[in-house]
Amino acid sequence: MSMNIKLKYQKYLCLAVIGFCLGFWTGQAHAGQEDKPMDVHCLAQNIYFESGNQPLVGKIAVANVVLNRVADKKFPDTICGVVYQTKSWRTSWTGKKIPNYGQCQFSWFCDGKSDKPKDSKTWAKCLMIANDVIDGKYFDVTEGAMWYHTDYVNPYWNQHLNETVRVSDHIFYR
Repeated sequence: MSMNIKLKYQKYLCLAVIGFCLGFWTGQAHAGQEDKPMDVHCLAQNIYFESGNQPLVGKIAVANVVLNRVADKKFPDTICGVVYQTKSWRTSWTGKKIPNYGQCQFSWFCDGKSDKPKDSKTWAKCLMIANDVIDGKYFDVTEGAMWYHTDYVNPYWNQHLNETVRVSDHIFYR
């Protein structure tokens, strides 16, 4: 990629992210919902870590599962509550409260690795997709799915559920 094209793309990406953030700060992005910036952040984190390498439909599908859980009484009633749901917490050697390994609904949250995105281009895309999904710009491609896993594992819990759709290497269930 030539330097001019790369700089032009970076400028466009930077402007898009700035515009996105300004919309939140001015209240124009989602009037009436004070929690939207945090909801977008939490949902974008889940999209990034669960499906950052997936095509758009894969990212939307992962986001749909989070929103489907928010709407269900068996799960927390907020996006961040669903994304960060864990069975148990512990205190790290630094005094920080962290989830116990292997006890989270979404594995990235309690795998012991950093939860800070490293790929800024993918992160910016995930922020925009999260915003659009919350705003209802996409229909539920999972047909109401509440669970999913990659196709290279076979968890014990999937045998009691109905498969709804396969998107890339993820299988979705309700």
